Amino acid sequence: MTATGRDRTKNAKLLAWVDEWVALWKPDNVHRCDGSQAEYDAMCAERVAAARDEIAAATDDDRLETYVADFAALRDVRSLAEQVSARHDRLHVLINNAGIGAGPRGRQREVSADGHELRLQVNHLAPLLLTHLLLPLLRAGAPARIVNVASAGQAPLDFDDLMFERGYDGMRAYFRSKLAMVMATFELAGRLDPGEVTVNALHPGSLLNTKMVREGFGTPQGPVDIGIEAELHLATSADLQGVSGRYFDRTRPARTHAQAYDAEARRQLWQESLKLTGIDACA
Repeated sequence: MTATGRDRTKNAKLLAWVDEWVALWKPDNVHRCDGSQAEYDAMCAERVAAARDEIAAATDDDRLETYVADFAALRDVRSLAEQVSARHDRLHVLINNAGIGAGPRGRQREVSADGHELRLQVNHLAPLLLTHLLLPLLRAGAPARIVNVASAGQAPLDFDDLMFERGYDGMRAYFRSKLAMVMATFELAGRLDPGEVTVNALHPGSLLNTKMVREGFGTPQGPVDIGIEAELHLATSADLQGVSGRYFDRTRPARTHAQAYDAEARRQLWQESLKLTGIDACA
């Protein structure tokens, strides 16, 4: 699976927008039931449509399709998968890049529309569910790749308090959710045929210039282009054909948190995640 220079330019423009658009997502507006939620949804749709037109013009390619989904509501994730499946019979690459940061310092614990701790759902449960629902299309597009955009910021999961109901801290919740994504990556890789679908996770770069970083982490330390190149590398490099169940620091293979290599911890997280997302079986 390789990309031409023209393809890489188009993909880079798309991923550059995605990195910034994801960072514009505001947890304050999630799953509200008054008129302001409808207004926010309409604003999201308008921004996505405008971005789609901008990218189409910049890349001279009108084939780009856009979908809007709130990862704080698993029903939206299911709807997203249904929409994609209705329009396509195969996928070659799935990059799970949507996410939420730690939020402003001092923010209280938040829950999703499904009653789950917000960061665990948006950064781990929702991408896992989407991946599960799109696996038939990925298998049909084999050899296909799944790239999970995690973080070097990680903290061990507490299975006695997976929803972080005690001693909540936004930064630690974010770190836990990103480790959960990496652990699920490793577990899923062991359940897939790497000749059909590979799945890897990466740290795209430290404190890149997105609103997520500016809001929760302070002054950015690098441009989003660094992360874009890392994601494109995992998605398209011929050197990674058949490579699965690995963690990368940008483009380099790296070690992640010790808990990710604990098979029993991975299995426990996997089983809990299936229950929380309503997945009967995965892979």
